[in-house]
Amino acid sequence: MSSSDEHTETGTGWPQPAGPVRPSGPAGEPDPRPDAPDPDELSPLAPQRSAPAAEPDVAEPDEGATVDLSRAAGAGGSVAEGAGSSPRRRVSSAGVMISALLALLGFTLVVQLKSTSTDPTVAATRQEDLVRILYDLNSREVRLRQDIAALEESQRQLRSGEQGRQAALDEATRRADELGILAGTLPAKGPGLAVRFEAGERPISASRVLDAVQELRGAGAEAMQISGGDRATVRIIASTYFLDGEGGSLVVDGRRLTGPFTITVIGDPATMRTALNIPGGVVASVTGDGGKLIVEDREAAEVSALHAPIKLEHARPVS
Repeated sequence: MSSSDEHTETGTGWPQPAGPVRPSGPAGEPDPRPDAPDPDELSPLAPQRSAPAAEPDVAEPDEGATVDLSRAAGAGGSVAEGAGSSPRRRVSSAGVMISALLALLGFTLVVQLKSTSTDPTVAATRQEDLVRILYDLNSREVRLRQDIAALEESQRQLRSGEQGRQAALDEATRRADELGILAGTLPAKGPGLAVRFEAGERPISASRVLDAVQELRGAGAEAMQISGGDRATVRIIASTYFLDGEGGSLVVDGRRLTGPFTITVIGDPATMRTALNIPGGVVASVTGDGGKLIVEDREAAEVSALHAPIKLEHARPVS
């Protein structure tokens, strides 16, 4: 018997498999039976799965077995159609855009890091030049610190100098005021006494008034003036002189005053009163001449008369 008699060909060159041929469903549809084989396994176009550890022996086709070409074609069609409908991975446009943006961001960061960390000027500079630049920077820092220290010291000196100048100015002003009061060029006000001379049988002489002025100066009098009955007033200073005038009058620094006479003096009232009342002093002398000396305390004695400034002709300050 020839091979054609032994095996019925289907026209495709494929022998009829051994065993009964399981019918399949309509073309393009899988077999609905639960024990039907997967069409992908029967299709020669389907990817080969990994073989199991032990493959079972394939049974040789029986003699006289025939293969239904239409069924085979239907099975092949269903296999091919199933293979064509297998799911494939598809990349969405959003994923591609996100990947591109991430790649661009990474490239930008790398370029930025390289540009900031690498200075082409410094990289191209020699080591000797870098050392010289560092030395110049250190020297400049030292000079700047020295300048700052010098400016701070100048500021401190200016402040202290300003305070010193202000203190010196205040002291000079105080001294000028004191000298002005002593020289009679400035008015003065303060506690003191009012000493009134009243004549008796004898007129008040210039010597008695001069004695009273000297006693008051010795007791700490700071400013004085003398007034007459006609309200004429003369400031008493160190160069003031007293002369006897006609009719019991006095001539003080060339000005004529009529009695009674009143000396207004600024100083410690108690001390000056004590000086006037010492035994054999001014009070005793005036009383002995028949006159009267009245001493009154003043809480705020005013010395308002002024003396013209004296122009010195010969005296000069010692430098």
